[in-house]
Amino acid sequence: MTEIKQGTRNRGQNVSLSTSTIPSYGEFEPGPRQASSPLTPDSPKQFLNHVDRGVYVIKDLSEDPGPFVDRLPYRTPSRPKEIRLSPCDNNILTTSPDNGRLTTPVQEQGQPESPHVFLSPVDKGIFVINSTFDSSQTSLSNNNNDANNDKKKNHAEKDKNSKKYVTNQNEATSAERKPPDRRQIYGVDENKERGNWTGRLDFLLSMLGYCVGLGNIWRFPYLCYRNGGGAFLLPFIIMMLLIGIPLFYLEAALGQFCSRGPTTCWEFAPLFKGLGIAMIIMSGLTSIYYNVLITWSVLYFFSSFTSDLPWSNCDNKWNTKDCTLKLPKVTCFGTEQKFANGTCYSNHVFKGIWNDAIFKNVTGRRRVSPTEEYWNNKFLSISSGIDDLGEPKYELALGLLFAWILCFLCLLKGIKTTGKVVYVTVIFPYIVLFILFFRGITLEGAGQGIYYYIVPNFERLLDAKVWRDAAVQIFYSMGPGWGGLIALASYNRFHNNVFRDSLVVSLGDCVTSIFGGFVIFSFLGHMASQMNVEVKDVVTNGAGLAFVVYPEAIQSLPLPTLWSILFFLMLITLGIDSQFAMLESVLTGIVDYFPALRSKKTLVMLVISIVFYILGLPMTTPGGMYILQLMDHYVASWSLLIVGLTEVLVISYVYGINRYLKDLEIMLGRPPFLCWKICWMFVSPIIICIILLFAWVDYSPIQYGSYSYPEWAEALGWLMSFFSIIFIPIVMLYKINKEDEGKNAWEKVKLLCTPSREWGPALVRHRELVDYVDGFVADPWVESGSHQYVNYGYDASMGSHTTTDVSRQSWASGYTQNSHVSYESAV
Repeated sequence: MTEIKQGTRNRGQNVSLSTSTIPSYGEFEPGPRQASSPLTPDSPKQFLNHVDRGVYVIKDLSEDPGPFVDRLPYRTPSRPKEIRLSPCDNNILTTSPDNGRLTTPVQEQGQPESPHVFLSPVDKGIFVINSTFDSSQTSLSNNNNDANNDKKKNHAEKDKNSKKYVTNQNEATSAERKPPDRRQIYGVDENKERGNWTGRLDFLLSMLGYCVGLGNIWRFPYLCYRNGGGAFLLPFIIMMLLIGIPLFYLEAALGQFCSRGPTTCWEFAPLFKGLGIAMIIMSGLTSIYYNVLITWSVLYFFSSFTSDLPWSNCDNKWNTKDCTLKLPKVTCFGTEQKFANGTCYSNHVFKGIWNDAIFKNVTGRRRVSPTEEYWNNKFLSISSGIDDLGEPKYELALGLLFAWILCFLCLLKGIKTTGKVVYVTVIFPYIVLFILFFRGITLEGAGQGIYYYIVPNFERLLDAKVWRDAAVQIFYSMGPGWGGLIALASYNRFHNNVFRDSLVVSLGDCVTSIFGGFVIFSFLGHMASQMNVEVKDVVTNGAGLAFVVYPEAIQSLPLPTLWSILFFLMLITLGIDSQFAMLESVLTGIVDYFPALRSKKTLVMLVISIVFYILGLPMTTPGGMYILQLMDHYVASWSLLIVGLTEVLVISYVYGINRYLKDLEIMLGRPPFLCWKICWMFVSPIIICIILLFAWVDYSPIQYGSYSYPEWAEALGWLMSFFSIIFIPIVMLYKINKEDEGKNAWEKVKLLCTPSREWGPALVRHRELVDYVDGFVADPWVESGSHQYVNYGYDASMGSHTTTDVSRQSWASGYTQNSHVSYESAV
């Protein structure tokens, strides 16, 4: 028999059926039902799967089950010429002679899936399954005409050497088809059930807001500061070009093509659905501590409503004797007393520090700015370590509650709300950043900080940690691997130019990170000049860099109170955008996986907010900063790289890079450039593997400043790191165990790496564009209604019964548990 090439999952091999194995039509002539027959009047009652319309010949295998392959679905074989099925006026199928084939409404559509097990025992006979007209808008006669017309259409064969795509028999060739209508009408949802972005710029700004967040203003400068300034900037740019932009485009296009969230977009390879769960867990864990950062910004914002900023002087109860205003930098003249410890006295009265380096080496003390003391001693009341958490500070706990209420209210209406909020939250931060930039570069010592930022220390480039931090920052800032890109892009219209949007957002995110670095390092240089120390010695508290350097910088501006309010409002808007997207990916993943919750999204969002608030309370304690640093180091580090690596490998080699490129072509109207194929297949995976290898070899325990974490905290960090990715192999094992087809595990794996029938665009009119996959089903949902069957082996009065359509619970094998009866499809 001619080989049939399938683009969707075919439950087994294609098997020919000799006409000699099918009884003559006379044996199935309607007649009185025998009392001894085990067939009940309403049999078969239900199928485990949605059934295909067509004719099924039931063969008794109780005596000789035969090989497994004989019980699998196959294409329509030749049939006795005396049988033909055709619709009557009352829409009931009747029989009459034809030209030698069983004719059914979907005969030529090549539906690859057929019922596997009847829930009730059946005798051998011919069963005709036909979708009721109430559940389908397609008439039998129209389908028959379409089937006859489709026979006349040529169908390209796949060249095994060139591996060209095969044109589907069910579709017209691309040359015959009318070009698709690529117009996008905004204000009206293209996907009525799921919804779409309302405005033309909603998606672009939402993606930009998702990527440009606190990571650009807080984490990126901190990593630059920790990894030697320019020594980190160079690897960051390289990682952006070779990993960041390719993976960003890959994920955004995937979400737009299938209009599904991160938990349900893996129908092209169901074995890897654990990737979606890993993405949701990482986004959820990150959003827990990310909202703590927003809380800090909120509290600093409210603290700024005062004529004298609380971190502007050293006369407060939280200040120490090391505050810089109490240890001023002075010049010690000849008449004054210059001591060997670096201090200067005049008439036995302390005047200041004449040499800061000597003072630090001799006394072991370090001059600390009032902003840093406010941050550590007043705001955080930081403890001695992670094993000394203390009780939650009520100010931080209330601030965290406010932040979660803000997130809940902004996500109350989903993308319809966030799509409008981003017009303010995305544009406003750039205005403030530009003002701070021009002020920063005019300050004394700014050049020293910028030099440290842009000139690399080439010795640090040999450190694997620098490259790992650069790659992780790309994932952290640009968003691949989190599921947020997939979730946001899934609300796009099918023909949206996702390639353009991906480039704009990717480049905008990276430029913002680099630009923010110029702003913060100009102020770092100014602070180093004022304190007479090197830039690398200005701040030692890591994640609080934005809450120490920026407040210090604001004091040098006229009207510092005004600028403080605007700056921390900017941090709030930056953080809330990214938090929206992470929570939206969690929410989308849950409601996509459990569609019954789609109408209860508000309640689901409320539950998420309450649970995450409770989980974030430990970070409002004096030792909470150590927890936040631990989560930031482990939650989105190794696991994020592993998820990104697995994702690009699955799409490139399991699903097939050529088919994915064709998917992009029907969306965009033109084939993608060759460079994307090279990056997705070779460059990005190889670089991620190298970074993972060197990072694991050069691993060292986490530190916060001079504080070293205990071993139990390290173990907790590794547990958080692998808590997400462990679901990838767990789901694989579960899927293989639940798969009933296949003789061994390897056959099951191959079946689970095949796209399902439902995989593809969400709307039928877009699925009809997929003419490069043989066997692709344009409308797999047409059979989702109730079905009727006609049993021609028994009384015609029993010829029509309604069966309940049951969603697929399992992929069952070929014969029933009770009667050992198998089916053979004549379709």
